Amino acid sequence: MMEDSLARIRSAKETHTGHLLRKRNVVGVGLGYKISHGENTGELSVVVSVTRKEPPTALATQDLVPPQVEDVKTDVVETGLLRAMPGDDEELGPRDRWRPVVPPGVSVGHYLITAGTFGCLVRRDEELFILSNNHVLANANDCETWDPILQPGSADGGGPEDRIARLAEYVPLLFETEPSECAVADFSTRLLNSIAGAVGSRHELRAVKRSEGSNRVDAALARPHSPNQVTNEILGIGAPTGVGTASLGTKVQKAGRTTGHTEGVITQVDATVRIDYYGPKALFTDQLIASPMSEGGDSGSAVLDLEKRVVGLLFAGSTAATILNPIDAVLSALDVEVVEDRGAP
Repeated sequence: MMEDSLARIRSAKETHTGHLLRKRNVVGVGLGYKISHGENTGELSVVVSVTRKEPPTALATQDLVPPQVEDVKTDVVETGLLRAMPGDDEELGPRDRWRPVVPPGVSVGHYLITAGTFGCLVRRDEELFILSNNHVLANANDCETWDPILQPGSADGGGPEDRIARLAEYVPLLFETEPSECAVADFSTRLLNSIAGAVGSRHELRAVKRSEGSNRVDAALARPHSPNQVTNEILGIGAPTGVGTASLGTKVQKAGRTTGHTEGVITQVDATVRIDYYGPKALFTDQLIASPMSEGGDSGSAVLDLEKRVVGLLFAGSTAATILNPIDAVLSALDVEVVEDRGAP
């Protein structure tokens, strides 16, 4: 497609994203090929992701997704609720303790979370770091620098003796609601809760402030206790050959703590998505959406194309979609580079 046509479609998407996200059930807006009767039409459209498709009669007029925005067609896709993907407490299969060398693609986590995935090895100058998500290594901002990182994560049996690294840096997550700093609001909340308690209510009000910002990445670094304890050989894939840029239709792969080595395809680019962090929600812009290729606990996985170039960092998804931060945004935010295959050209 001509560049001016692509720019026009992207402009329409950006102009209408905010309005579309305010509609009931809408959790994401991106660019992708329109699907009709299960077939890819090859026509670029504004793809609107919803938690559940409902008949028009079940929705208020203001919640209906229009058939087009400006002169660009829309495509409504059911993805379910998009969630960050920490592990759960159920037994999901082998989650090995790797010693003496820990490869990317295996279970890791901040000592207070369940488990996520060691994405890939990165470096700044000569110093090596484990790359994963903020919510995997930094407990979604609820952390202290130098907090211990376990391998395997606690959901997989990791304990104090399994400390392999410490939290080094993270990009703070900006949530849509945060605790209020207003004294008047706090006083009013306490007063109303006191009244509610006196009449037997078990519900409690909480004052919050609304954030207008958005996120680009969910990313963090951990510093291994010894550089000899980690490798850049991703489990089941091998060492990355470099860094690439994913586009619509790019075939991708990953190695994750829960589902192991899986493959998928990029279905949307330039996506704006609202991610549920099991309570608080965060808005992300300029994201990649892939076909379903992950489950809870795969968060933090490096996503590579089939030539083993890293293109994204997996951090959220559903049974119908996988959400990635573009890797360039991650590396830029943390000022690091991927440790590549030394034998690659």
